[in-house]
Amino acid sequence: MSNTLKLALPKGSLQDATIELFRKAGFSIYVSSRSYKPASDDESLCLYLIRAQEIGRYVHQGFIDCGITGKDWIYENRADVEVLADLQYSKATSKPTRWVLVVPEDSPVRTVQDLAGKRIATEGVGITERWLAEKGVQAEVEFSWGATEVKVPDLVDAIVDVTETGSSIRANKLRIVDTLMISCPQFIANKAAMRDEWKRRKLANIVMMLKGALEARGKVGLKMNLPEASLENLVKALPSLRRPTVSPLSEEGWLAVETVIDESVARDMIPQLKELGAEGIIEYPLNKLVY
Repeated sequence: MSNTLKLALPKGSLQDATIELFRKAGFSIYVSSRSYKPASDDESLCLYLIRAQEIGRYVHQGFIDCGITGKDWIYENRADVEVLADLQYSKATSKPTRWVLVVPEDSPVRTVQDLAGKRIATEGVGITERWLAEKGVQAEVEFSWGATEVKVPDLVDAIVDVTETGSSIRANKLRIVDTLMISCPQFIANKAAMRDEWKRRKLANIVMMLKGALEARGKVGLKMNLPEASLENLVKALPSLRRPTVSPLSEEGWLAVETVIDESVARDMIPQLKELGAEGIIEYPLNKLVY
């Protein structure tokens, strides 16, 4: 096999968040509005923009070596692939998405059993049918191309839709009855591609950088100079991910200290460090954090 990796990126709602994640991981990706094959500064990558709903199937069939798609669509397509990593990001938040059973606020439906013999609209037909079978409920499930919320109650009795925050559901005066599954993006690979030594090593490196970019979210680095006598008190006060890096300075009795903390606590922590005698405090952003 040639040293080229065919990688599918999800087109649509996850597209921008995925490209930004790759940027933070060190890969520059350029997308043209007229092309489904993005360019990259890594010449060993052959990139494709494909709907997330289809990526699992193409990776399973071997047309694509690897890709990022939701756990839900892998399940929907019954794709037999190698899952290399869960990537906790989404189009709006870092929370996973949920497939939920939804009805109008004033609907008499309170449990899934109340939908026996009723009609349900959803884009995830396989997800819904398999869940209903597990619950022992027989209902008619029809495919929906989108705008599912407008179909209840006039066209169907309930819908199964995907949500991150539930805000759209509440805005449309709908109510969640149950959760079918929780999903997040996954980095997957074709099992035959994983048997190729170069591709397996390349995939491991990409996953490491992507996970490093995700680990760095919401965190910053801190550097400072500190009197040696204050070190013990600083270590007690510092919410460090790891033990801080401490190095002696050329001036006797002073140390250079460097660490990583959550950005949300920096505004409270920096004044405390100043009270401990720290000087030259620098806060800087992080792109990647690799353990």
